[in-house]
Amino acid sequence: MNEKHVFTFIALLLVATIGLSACTMLPVQPADATNESAQSDPAPLRTLSVTGTGRVLMVPDLAYINIGIRSEAQDVSSALTANNTQATAISDAIKDVGVEEKDLQTANFNVYSIQQYDQNGQPSYVSYSVENTLYVTVRDLTKLSQVLDAALGAGANQIYGINFDLANRQSALDQARDLAIKDAQAKALAVAATSGVTLGQIQTINVSNTSYVQPYSPYGMGGGAMDAASSVPVSAGQIVVTFDANLVYVIE
Repeated sequence: MNEKHVFTFIALLLVATIGLSACTMLPVQPADATNESAQSDPAPLRTLSVTGTGRVLMVPDLAYINIGIRSEAQDVSSALTANNTQATAISDAIKDVGVEEKDLQTANFNVYSIQQYDQNGQPSYVSYSVENTLYVTVRDLTKLSQVLDAALGAGANQIYGINFDLANRQSALDQARDLAIKDAQAKALAVAATSGVTLGQIQTINVSNTSYVQPYSPYGMGGGAMDAASSVPVSAGQIVVTFDANLVYVIE
């Protein structure tokens, strides 16, 4: 092969090599790329959210009372003796009207000194005060006024509050919760019927106890002395239990 032919062959070989390299560098287009780009994103899930409320009114069947006894003397021993005597008398009087021993509990007991001053404002002596709080559970509310009368008649000088409650509180909570769910279901069906849509399965359920309201207590403002000679009128009223339920349905 002469020199001219050799140069021609080499030139052709270089051209062929460059062409092959260019082909391998070109991006490969998938066969279904056009189809994928043409497809649209899936439609968002359509839902219906409703909130229902369940409300139950219950007559309380329990009452809790904090009965205070405060005694003061110039020495600790005398103050303690006087307070113990009063506390025993009050406990006995309360038990006499039907309250059981297990429903009496000491909730608070304090002993502290009090600096006394003379008419010129100068320290004269120190006295001592003893405070004893008895926590009483009354299970028969027909005897609640009798319990208060007995305590005051026996020497109680402070009533810190009357709180009413339900012996089976969970039952009231369950009723309110079930009513809330049923209310939400009824609302969802009504909205779907009016809107002309069909409800699918429930996606989420959220329930919450929004209130547990006790009736007003006339002695709930911190306590104070009461007239032992007068009968104590007490009205238990009603306890309000409220639940909310939020349901989210799929719209088919």
